[in-house]
Amino acid sequence: MHHFAILIILYCAVFYQVNILDHYISEIYVPPADQEKLFIQKLRQCCVLFDFVSDPLSDLKWKEVKRAALSEMVEYITHNRNVITEPIYPEVVHMFAVNMFRTLPPSSNPTGAEFDPEEDEPTLEAAWPHLQLVYEFFLRFLESPDFQPNIAKKYIDQKFVLQLLELFDSEDPRERDFLKTTLHRIYGKFLGLRAYIRKQINNIFYRFIYETEHHNGIAELLEILGSIINGFALPLKEEHKIFLLKVLLPLHKVKSLSVYHPQLAYCVVQFLEKDSTLTEPVVMALLKYWPKTHSPKEVMFLNELEEILDVIEPSEFVKVMEPLFRQLAKCVSSPHFQVAERALYYWNNEYIMSLISDNAAKILPIMFPSLYRNSKTHWNKTIHGLIYNALKLFMEMNQKLFDDCTQQFKAEKLKEKLKLKEREEAWVKIENLAKSNPQYPTYSDTSLLNSPVAMETDGPLIEDLQMLKKTVKEEACQAQKDQKKDRPLVRRKSELPQDIYTMKALESHCRADELISHDGH
Repeated sequence: MHHFAILIILYCAVFYQVNILDHYISEIYVPPADQEKLFIQKLRQCCVLFDFVSDPLSDLKWKEVKRAALSEMVEYITHNRNVITEPIYPEVVHMFAVNMFRTLPPSSNPTGAEFDPEEDEPTLEAAWPHLQLVYEFFLRFLESPDFQPNIAKKYIDQKFVLQLLELFDSEDPRERDFLKTTLHRIYGKFLGLRAYIRKQINNIFYRFIYETEHHNGIAELLEILGSIINGFALPLKEEHKIFLLKVLLPLHKVKSLSVYHPQLAYCVVQFLEKDSTLTEPVVMALLKYWPKTHSPKEVMFLNELEEILDVIEPSEFVKVMEPLFRQLAKCVSSPHFQVAERALYYWNNEYIMSLISDNAAKILPIMFPSLYRNSKTHWNKTIHGLIYNALKLFMEMNQKLFDDCTQQFKAEKLKEKLKLKEREEAWVKIENLAKSNPQYPTYSDTSLLNSPVAMETDGPLIEDLQMLKKTVKEEACQAQKDQKKDRPLVRRKSELPQDIYTMKALESHCRADELISHDGH
C-alpha cells in the first residue's frame, strides 16, 4: 500500500511537471532535444490506466489530467513538423497498445435474426473520453507528413495488426469507426502487411459464417474491403476471385445479413465491375442462397440483384437470364407484398428493360403466367397496378410475342381443365366401384362424398385477347395515377424508451475520417 501511494505521488508529479512544461513548448523556445524528451514523458504518463467501470467517480482529477495531456499531444503532432523522431515510434505504439488492446466484455445484445440494429442499443465503452483521444492521436501520427513506414514497421507488425482486428468486435460503433479508419491507413502505408491483413479478415469471416454467426464489426471490415477491392489491379489474381466466391458470397447465408448487407453488396458489385466474367458464378450463388422463408431478407437479395443487373454485360446477362427470371417470377407471386413490389420495380429500370427487350423471346414466356395469374389473384391492390404496368410494357415491347404467350397460356389452362376432368371421371369410376361392394352402406360416409377434384379451385380463366389488352392498358394507366396520389409507406418504429446518454453520445460522435480531413493535411 505504501509503495502504491508513492507511485501515485510520483505519477501526479509527472503529470504536473509535464503539463507545466507543455505550456512552455508553445510560449518559449525549447531546444529540440528537450521537446523530444518532454514528448516521450507525456506518452509514458498516458500509459497509466483508470477505472471507468466499477468506480467511475474515482480519480476524476487525474482522469481529466490524462485527457488534457492526450488532447495537447493531438494538437502538438498536428500543428508541428519534424516532431516524429525515431525514438518516438516505439513510445507511440506502446502507448496505443497499453490503452487499446484489452479483453472486450461479453455481448449484451441478442444475436442472429433477433438482433435489430435500429432498435437494440449498443453498449458504449465507458473509457471513451480517453480512448477517443488515443485513437485520434494515433491517426494523426499515421497521417503526419513526418511519418516513416520504414521505421514504424519494426513496431507496427503482424502481432499489432492481429490485436487491432480483435477490437472490431467492440459493441461501441464509435470505436469501430475509428478502427476502420486506422486499419485502412495501416493497409495503405505498410505494403508488407497487406496480404496478412486480408488473410486475417478472411479468417474472421470464416469464423463468423461457420462457427459463431456473431461479430459486431463485419460491416466495418466489409467497408475497408470495398476500398481495397476498388484498388485491385487487373487482371484479378486467382486469390481475389476465390475470396469473392468462397468468403463474400457465403456471407449471404448468415441470419444477421441486414446489419452488413449494403457493404457486402457494394463489394460484390465492385468485383463484377472489375471482371464481368464473374457474373455467372455470383448470380448462381445468390440464387442458391435465396431465402425461402425470410421475406425481409428476400427484399435485400432483390436490391442486390438489381445493383448487379445495373452493371451486367449483355453477353453475361444471356447466361443467367433464365434461372434469374424464374426466381423473379416466384417473387412476383409472393404473398408478401413487399417482395412482389420490389421484384416488379425492376420494370421501372431502363437498363434492365433494354436487356429484357433484347431477350424477350426467352423472358416473356417465363414471366407471363406469373404476371397474369397474380393480376387476378393477388390480395394487394398496389401489386395489381404494378403487374398491369409490367404486362403493358411487355405488350408494347413485342405485340406478336405477347399474343403468342397469351394463346399459349390459354392452351395450358385448357389442358389443365381437361386433366381435372379426367381426374374427376376417374374418381367417379372409383366411387361407382365402391358402391357395387355389398358392404358399401356400412362404410360410406356422406361427409366425404365430394371428390378431391371438386374442392380444387379452377384458377383464373383467360379472357378474350382483345379484352385482355384493353384491361391491361386501363389498369396500368389507373395504377400510375394512384401511384402519384399514394404517399410512400414509412416504417413506424416501436416506441420503446431509449437510453438518453447512449443517444447523445452517438449523436456527438465525429467520424474518424472527418477528423483527419479537418486537420489541414
